[in-house]
Amino acid sequence: MSWLHVVVPGPLETPTGGFVYDRRMIEGLRGRGCDVRVHALPQGWPRPDTHAYEAAAAAFDSIPDGVAVLVDGLALGVLPELAAQHARRLHLVALVHHPLAAETGLSEAQRRTLARSERDALARVRHVVTTSAFTADAMLDYGVTAPHLSVIPPGVAPATRARGSGGSRLALLSVGAVIPRKGHDLLLNALVGLTHYPWRLDVVGSETLAPRHAAGVRRLANELGLHERVSFHGELDGAALAAAYNGADLFVLASHYEGYGMVLNEAVAHGLPVVATAGGAVPFTLAEGAGLLAPAGDVEGLRAALARVMHESDLRARLRRGAQHAAYGLPSWEDGVTRLIRTVEAVTP
Repeated sequence: MSWLHVVVPGPLETPTGGFVYDRRMIEGLRGRGCDVRVHALPQGWPRPDTHAYEAAAAAFDSIPDGVAVLVDGLALGVLPELAAQHARRLHLVALVHHPLAAETGLSEAQRRTLARSERDALARVRHVVTTSAFTADAMLDYGVTAPHLSVIPPGVAPATRARGSGGSRLALLSVGAVIPRKGHDLLLNALVGLTHYPWRLDVVGSETLAPRHAAGVRRLANELGLHERVSFHGELDGAALAAAYNGADLFVLASHYEGYGMVLNEAVAHGLPVVATAGGAVPFTLAEGAGLLAPAGDVEGLRAALARVMHESDLRARLRRGAQHAAYGLPSWEDGVTRLIRTVEAVTP
């Protein structure tokens, strides 16, 4: 594969797992000598304004006939008309991180509209790539048949084992954009019932994607009297993010839904035990023996799981050993790039 156009729903540096996936695949393809042309659309998907929609139309119009185009599903799912317009002249491949209708906070009418739009868009592509088998199964309900589906999970970079806090308080770490789907409010409500244990929580993740919600999460921490235990660090990357993992004793994730849950593998790569809610693909992503799961959206269940890990040092140590063992079998980005190349070549004459 020498040519590929990629359409992404915003700047590649956008701090979400989906954009990390897009960015790492593009970097890997270019490292293999592939000429990748990126079309970064204005932000706002999957609710594009007129400017964003016109930019998407212009991007598709600019792509020459007969080439492969990988389109991130966050945009493609609300562009069925453009997909229909260009389906015959372009080799369209959809990249679906999770169905648009699975986002938290939607009304039933919004879910139906998004599901119908995404189904219509996916009917026009030649192939669908998902980041998990869980999402691939969901695509069957959207009319995508198994021969037109491929699962290419995210990779994870090798990491050193976390040193831990070394302090008297258990250092909890949660990494993820502060948006409704990530359940930070659920986590805070679970932790408020565990103040008799010594712990502190570091929240790492962008607060710019849903600023009103993020501000509400900060207010909630204050209202619950957790302001001295909970620290919000915003988006971190590179050495700062590595330091956050290195100083943690336990990784926590309270998402209502994950199409994959890349941060779970990042935590396991650092040898951290995990407590998470079983939303979407989480039970399939988290390595067996590396953590405890609570039902998605269940404050009491999450609190009970956290209490076990806080109270039982032997359990915490066992989960840490499980994570350290599982780290050796995590997928690599190099394998993912290889699989993507083979997938696109198979659908491109």
